[in-house]
Amino acid sequence: MSRRIWMAVTFAAGVGGALLAGSQMVAAQGSSAMPVAAVPSERGGQDIWGAYVPDADWPKEISDLPGHGGWTWGAGQSIFAESADRVYGLMRGELPNIERPRTQFLKDIAPSLSFPIGRLPWRDATAASLPANGGTGSSAEEGISAWLDRGLEFGVDARWEHCIMVFDREGNIIEEWTQWDSMLQRPHFVAVNPYDPEKHVWVIDDHKHIVHKFTNDGKELVQSIGTYGEPGDDENHFNRPTMMDFLPDGTFFVADGYNGTRVVKFDADGNYLLSWGEPGQRGGETRPGYWHNVHGIAVHPETGRVFVNDRTNKRVQVFDSDGNYLDEWSFGPEPTDIHDFTITADGHLWAADRGTNKMLKYDLDGNFLYSWGTWGNFPGGMWGVHGISVDEEQNFYVAEVDNGGFQKYVPREGANPDMLVGPPVRSAW
Repeated sequence: MSRRIWMAVTFAAGVGGALLAGSQMVAAQGSSAMPVAAVPSERGGQDIWGAYVPDADWPKEISDLPGHGGWTWGAGQSIFAESADRVYGLMRGELPNIERPRTQFLKDIAPSLSFPIGRLPWRDATAASLPANGGTGSSAEEGISAWLDRGLEFGVDARWEHCIMVFDREGNIIEEWTQWDSMLQRPHFVAVNPYDPEKHVWVIDDHKHIVHKFTNDGKELVQSIGTYGEPGDDENHFNRPTMMDFLPDGTFFVADGYNGTRVVKFDADGNYLLSWGEPGQRGGETRPGYWHNVHGIAVHPETGRVFVNDRTNKRVQVFDSDGNYLDEWSFGPEPTDIHDFTITADGHLWAADRGTNKMLKYDLDGNFLYSWGTWGNFPGGMWGVHGISVDEEQNFYVAEVDNGGFQKYVPREGANPDMLVGPPVRSAW
């Protein structure tokens, strides 16, 4: 055999062997790296809730409280699990606790039209709760006027109570922060700084353009940042801020917001440091640092990268802690509508999609990894997830503006850990 022929045969054998080995490796990876089922050992069934099972008894009905018979959850705005035994819930008042109506045919409106439709939610809590009409550009006054124009009555169709409360692991309301109800107008976000040993509780009220800091028991208002009831875009004002997150040194960032088009950075004492962002188009915007509806923000503690939800443009933009643009990726086309996202201690970003009613998992370079969730108003079904949180036991919690109220999801026995929302960032606790 000539040297040239010998080399050709050797090369062909090597390529063939590599291809065979590669195919075997892909097959091996496909069978072991990510099983099809969240619980590989389970027979039958389906992953309706991914690696979780809903806790249908969490939380306990608000109508069980003295003086609250006949009332239930209003629009669930935000939720934060300090621990499995201490979970903060934020909502926009209470709604009448009424049974699902019987299906009726509405011939006076249109032929072949019926309401409600089987197996689907039937009351939109965010439209029914005060103040309604809370999207970009609107004010509390506009929302309340629209609510009253529908012929609704205060104390009958909705009431402003229980905006902030605390639950234990069984879903009991263990604290009622009703002393702050009259101060709040549209509570939007609640969280505890994970690097604060005193565990102060932060609450954003987007219609009052303010960020409040409370003691952990809610008895004292320690600090308010912004000018109460007055919108603006300078060092002392917000314009409907939405959410916030923290760095390990206590520095924090506020997404500002529904009407504002900024991220605002503060030091640990709440002193203004800087801001960035420009008003962009509603849909189709591609310029870095331009956005419309800055709704959601998360900080990666190890690198200081700031992930900003450009909601109506369906993308996350990534910056360094001084506002310099680094990267971006899309969450996908319609009906995508991301409301909240969080970065977990294992270095993943989980996003809540109100448009698809799914929880989405990405790595921090934007590679899509997994999703779960289904639409409905049954236990475990989602409609309008606006806030998400996870505790140290990896129980997962959601606040829902459309279904109203809150839900808890418990990890299934034997679940693949890659399909669970990762553990929370906790440094000072």
